[in-house]
Amino acid sequence: MYLWIKAFHIIAVVTWFAGLFYLPRLFVYHAQSEDSISRERFKIMERKLYRGIMLPSMVLAVGLGLAMLVMVPGWMSQGWMHAKLVLVAALIAYNFVCGSMLKRFASDQNTRSHVFYRWFNEAPVLVLLGAVILVVVKPF
Repeated sequence: MYLWIKAFHIIAVVTWFAGLFYLPRLFVYHAQSEDSISRERFKIMERKLYRGIMLPSMVLAVGLGLAMLVMVPGWMSQGWMHAKLVLVAALIAYNFVCGSMLKRFASDQNTRSHVFYRWFNEAPVLVLLGAVILVVVKPF
């Protein structure tokens, strides 16, 4: 059963990261758009991505990760797992910050430039690098 949970956890994480990489990219294009048709299209795309893919994937990834921790509680005594859980918490916070930004775009209240969103889009890459290295190498 553990391997099935692990497989679906990985699928949920990949799906979640796809959304985490794409939504801020949509914000870049949305912040650059100047016509109302484009802005309305981006609002729909952003909402569907966040609600239909990112939130369900996050819930599944976290839930399945917790299920694995219940099955292998010894991991909680290892430093690499503590560090990974800190990264997961940061990723959850990033996800909800994306939701907050989405609401600002939806109400035409965005005040940030496309350059800000280009930099903002890089944060999940750093978390992904750290999490994969921690899980595979287990440096401490």
